[in-house]
Amino acid sequence: MRFPMKEFWSRLRVAFLLTALLVVVLGGLYPLAVYWTGQLLFPFQANGSLVRAPDGTLLGSALLGQNFRGPRYFHPRPSAAGEAGYDATASGGRNLGPTSKKLMDAVVQSVADYRKENLLSPDQRIPADAVTGSASGLDPHISLANALLQLPRVARERKMRQEELREILARYTSKPWLGLLGEPVVNVALVDWALDGKLGGR
Repeated sequence: MRFPMKEFWSRLRVAFLLTALLVVVLGGLYPLAVYWTGQLLFPFQANGSLVRAPDGTLLGSALLGQNFRGPRYFHPRPSAAGEAGYDATASGGRNLGPTSKKLMDAVVQSVADYRKENLLSPDQRIPADAVTGSASGLDPHISLANALLQLPRVARERKMRQEELREILARYTSKPWLGLLGEPVVNVALVDWALDGKLGGR
């Protein structure tokens, strides 16, 4: 039985029209709608959450951690992203399992280093995020408990009152979602930039 050519061309025309319509809607109109909605309603987030100093100098993104070191700074979580850590082009974790001896040795050493640099007693409990990295190696947040253990050291090194430093921590602390899910976390990158006066003063 021969297929009617007239019906063939009719169906082919419908297929081409539908394909063209989907290309225009899904490949053009929808992405533009998403883009402009983001630009109008969430311009900061839509453009990478970029943080700039008062003089316009780009400091980085509020969503990406920085490798702050030295006793004057709040330290972020350990990072395995790149050789020095916090390399956005090498995002990733150590990928070591909970039974890995290498991981356990690294955590034990990190705990000892953390106690020493923050002058903590041997029985002081250490928050897990202080000695373990995030999956991406780029997380700028630490737990509030971690930040508070580091606070005396930073206050001492910067010759600041601890109450003043607590106010700065509070400014960059996010509360649990809906007040229920998660725990308070501190954006270390924003705190350290603020302490250096790069966000328009302390």
